Amino acid sequence: MNVLQLISSDYKKYKKYGGHFFGIVFFTQGFWAIFQYRFANFIFRKIRIPFFRQILLFLCLIWQKIIEITTGISIPASAQIGKSFYIGHFGGIIINSNAILGQNCNISQGVTIGVSSVGIKRGVPTIGNNVYIGANSIVAGKIFVEDNVLIGACSLVTSDVTESSVVQGVPAIIISKNGSGSYI
Repeated sequence: MNVLQLISSDYKKYKKYGGHFFGIVFFTQGFWAIFQYRFANFIFRKIRIPFFRQILLFLCLIWQKIIEITTGISIPASAQIGKSFYIGHFGGIIINSNAILGQNCNISQGVTIGVSSVGIKRGVPTIGNNVYIGANSIVAGKIFVEDNVLIGACSLVTSDVTESSVVQGVPAIIISKNGSGSYI
């Protein structure tokens, strides 16, 4: 998908949750952050002429910092995020530059997706498709969160999560196999 198709899929996801054009584009901080990320990621992946790449990435970094200060949402250009990404609420969202998120994911405020652990588990998560991450949750370490997973609010996920699981707690444990269906 090209950058405009990705932005369109993100916009449609926001519209699905009851937004309208004016409200989404001008008043939805999550959309601002993902919009900025899509352009920065395009430049990061596609522009190969060193001089232009460095200038454009520098401008994108300034734009990212403005978005980060304004919204409290940090999404580096090198992160990999699939289509139809939705940030439900304002602020406190940190996504590591090496994180991988699949398609059709939703995250709430206060979520951190980052590096953690020591030894062979040190690294960044890979998150599958149709995953919902609840408010103030942390997903950290070299782990894999499979498709259709729901991570409950205030959870700490530091180990792999199997498909269609609902996890909750510190540390997060599987509490059901109902998945994320009604949350996505």
